[in-house]
Amino acid sequence: MQRLINWFEIPVSDLARAKTFYEETFQVVLRIENMGDVQLAVFPYAEPATGGALLACPEGRPGEHGVVIYLDGGADLAQPLARAVAAGGRVLMPKTEISPEIGHIALFADSEGNRIGLHSPGRVAG
Repeated sequence: MQRLINWFEIPVSDLARAKTFYEETFQVVLRIENMGDVQLAVFPYAEPATGGALLACPEGRPGEHGVVIYLDGGADLAQPLARAVAAGGRVLMPKTEISPEIGHIALFADSEGNRIGLHSPGRVAG
């Protein structure tokens, strides 16, 4: 197994609003794809990196108590947390150190009410 997560989907009720939220928070451009009654806004990625998308479909229900994924928050989690708040989200757990080796995590609620994690890597031992 090369990686545990191959793909992720974040359910949304308003794709345009959520797309804007994530583009502003992570300073990226998401690509819209349509598959029947399912719409996706795909995060940029290059193989072999894990890919993922915002998912707008009748079965998708966003919520604060569902699955938590941890996205790369860069070296300083304060920056994406501040951008998330500015884009309409809210901080659920501020930057918190797990350990010097593992790094820091934080949680925020996105524009749709999903609980999303951020991770910042720790020091490499050696």
